[in-house]
Amino acid sequence: MRIAHINMFFLPTFGGVEQVMYELAKRQVADGHEVHVFCCDSDKNQIIEKKEEVTEGIHIHRFSYWFRLSLSTFIWPSLLWKFGRFGKFDIVHSHVSGHAYILFAGILSKFKKFKYIHTTHCPWTDSSFRPWVLRPFLFFNDLFMNKFSFRFIDKIIAITPWELEILNKYAEKEKIKVIPNGVDKILYKKVRDNPFKKKNNIKEKNLVLFFGRLNPTKGPEMLAKTAIDITKKRKDIAFIWVGPDEGKAEEVKTLIKPYKNMKYLGPIKGKEKIAEMFQASDIYVMPSYREGLPLTLFEAMASGLPIVASPVNGIPYEMEKGKNGFFSGYGDLKNLEKNILKLIDNKKLAKKISENNRKKSRDYNWDDIYQKYMGEYRELLKVN
Repeated sequence: MRIAHINMFFLPTFGGVEQVMYELAKRQVADGHEVHVFCCDSDKNQIIEKKEEVTEGIHIHRFSYWFRLSLSTFIWPSLLWKFGRFGKFDIVHSHVSGHAYILFAGILSKFKKFKYIHTTHCPWTDSSFRPWVLRPFLFFNDLFMNKFSFRFIDKIIAITPWELEILNKYAEKEKIKVIPNGVDKILYKKVRDNPFKKKNNIKEKNLVLFFGRLNPTKGPEMLAKTAIDITKKRKDIAFIWVGPDEGKAEEVKTLIKPYKNMKYLGPIKGKEKIAEMFQASDIYVMPSYREGLPLTLFEAMASGLPIVASPVNGIPYEMEKGKNGFFSGYGDLKNLEKNILKLIDNKKLAKKISENNRKKSRDYNWDDIYQKYMGEYRELLKVN
């Protein structure tokens, strides 16, 4: 097959959507397919000078953006007139609903008779964390754009059943399929002589991890405030924040600066280093305002970590209270503290949850998720 993936960003941009695209694309290349990625020429912070390159057999095409509306919203309409230069595709696969390129890809696919599949990545949320400049566009999206864009899509992939009620407003049920995100097999492999704590000068017995973009919707400052309250009472717990700054790093750094048991490490890249980080930790915390179905949920499970998470969007569909961890509502710092300490102090409970999570994560192996996607591709193309 000749496959085109379209999204706002691609590597080296750090994020779950980009990782999903990479996991699919690299397996498609390994299976002998020709894979192209089309995106804008920003990594969210600066312009990427190299517009055309081939990485691990993936052909990457970056189009210049005209202007940006927010940290993650860029306008690059040149997709409309440049896409045709790259020839015929069997499958066009776009990612993340609510952007203009979804409509552009649909129009182009219909005109050129390409089969068009779209993964939503669960962007649905209220506008409370959105910049004011975006809110009129979000209203327009809900009222008109999504419904119009989805008419051009042959198959819609939701990553969690939570999305179905929303998607049913925009498309026929027959078009919609649920395929969750996956986890890399390297996370199942035990790290011997794990150097993570030593490298980062972490001496406390217990380690609580935040791993993700330090974005307002992720609530990293909520964990910082809770960590301060816990540290006033006991000194055996370290807290770390790992991920790129998307607006909250300075607040977190200011909050944790007086405390030696708290560190912001910035982004960590490389699957081996990420495996070390997870396996050195005791608890994974997601104090988010909203989530779709984060890759880190399954990565933490595969690493055997009990989880404390906000019960939002897709998370309660994959996580059961007491079996995989515990829920703490966004901003409920007392409950967040209670659940963290419960898992730290009850080792028998933490061990049982750890076993449950390792077992559950086996259902989300990326190789299996990839085959589900390829099954949808083949069905659209009527190929066995």
